[in-house]
Amino acid sequence: MALITNVSDYEELAKQKLSKMVYDFYAAGAEDQRTLKENREAFSRILFRPRVLIDVSCINMSMSVLGYNISMPIMVAPTALHKLAHPEGEVASARATAAAGTIMMLSSWSSYSIEEVNSSGPGLRFFQLSVFKDRNFVQQLVRRAENAGYKAIAITVDAPRLGRREADVRNRFSLPENVVLKCFEGLDLSNLDKKNVSGLAAYVTSQIDSSLSWKDIKWLQTITSLPILVKGVITAEDARIAIECGVAGIIMSNHGGRQLDYLPATISCLEEVVREAKGRVPVFLDGGIRRGTDVFKALALGASGVFIGRPVLFALAVDGEAGVRKALQMLKDELEIAMALSGCTSLKEITRDHVSTEGDRIRRSRL
Repeated sequence: MALITNVSDYEELAKQKLSKMVYDFYAAGAEDQRTLKENREAFSRILFRPRVLIDVSCINMSMSVLGYNISMPIMVAPTALHKLAHPEGEVASARATAAAGTIMMLSSWSSYSIEEVNSSGPGLRFFQLSVFKDRNFVQQLVRRAENAGYKAIAITVDAPRLGRREADVRNRFSLPENVVLKCFEGLDLSNLDKKNVSGLAAYVTSQIDSSLSWKDIKWLQTITSLPILVKGVITAEDARIAIECGVAGIIMSNHGGRQLDYLPATISCLEEVVREAKGRVPVFLDGGIRRGTDVFKALALGASGVFIGRPVLFALAVDGEAGVRKALQMLKDELEIAMALSGCTSLKEITRDHVSTEGDRIRRSRL
């Protein structure tokens, strides 16, 4: 195997290993894929302002999320159908995430069930919830996550309909016979051709509730004692409403560029959401993280932590559980180096003064 030095190497290797249909399903964005590109490019426009001659011989990256201690501010985002990448799918990803001492968020669109992932071993896990027209089914999903020991529910709020992912259309994306949306096995499939596994995906997609609104956040709070986060907020206005609704946290996300195209990068929106939150709830960032330096930049701009998606899928495709372990370790190592070279020995020492944005540089040039 080629020498892997950073998580982007895994994507290049995964592209060679996976079928075009599967690689494009994971890698592509919506329509012109401008948001997909911008999620990465926006990080390159943020520069460092390091401090020197500080003792950085001991660096601590540990932190707490909703009262749970983790080893680093890097967590695993919910992504669909890990079994397309590797036979052990989400089970392997869960084991690797637990070994890294951080949080995995399981997708509703998982190819292993809530219970199967839980039985993979100990670990901190959250559950990502897509809300469907059948509220009884939604309630069953939440109950199953509770019973399996998941510690929080993150409701996806930016997908009342699926974005137009043209690569999937061109490739005529379909599920192979050995891959099933395991979280949905409890659905009444009496009118569905059970031999057509892709029919299940189409059916579940048709059941997404496009009437989902803020009142449903309140309803979810009545059916679970678990903390509820909202995933998909990118504006101060929605952050304010979310906090008024009593959410436990905000995950800033543009769905990896897979929903509405021509959205700004989440890192570009981070400061306005953090300002609105005023420290009342944690604000996490999802989208475009490929380097430990990206993590540092997000923390400097006010994020409480970050979630990574595609790097996990590509590492899983290349080397299974070991690949995911290595990807997480590489990002952690890169963050540690960025902290040391910036003069920070703990996460709380990473401040806004450690980075410079385009806006900062424009304002200084006008002085």
